[in-house]
Amino acid sequence: MNASEFVTAIRSEVQESATDETMSLLQRPPGRRPAPSLASLSQWFNALPEADQQRVREVAAMASHGAVFGFLAVLDGVRVIEDEPEKGTFELRYLKGEQVTLLNDPSRPPLHDILQQQ
Repeated sequence: MNASEFVTAIRSEVQESATDETMSLLQRPPGRRPAPSLASLSQWFNALPEADQQRVREVAAMASHGAVFGFLAVLDGVRVIEDEPEKGTFELRYLKGEQVTLLNDPSRPPLHDILQQQ
């Protein structure tokens, strides 16, 4: 797996899945007694016209994209999560058999840029 394949998988299995799961929760909350807040959101959402429901989907997609983008930016070291003067770095390695691939190699395009290009 290389960086581009990793980002493609994250986009599909994390970002897009988060949007789909959010929409599914809004349409049909699971369980016999969903949380009152979720039941209320579902009732509101299901009463919206189709065009407005699509807009809600777009907002959910923006939010999930922003979360994934921000996390990848942290892994790339361009968004810091430490308040100390000396910052650490992250190394994201993919291991398969004897093969080791540094996915957030600083000499290659950053993961968050790859996400934006896909």
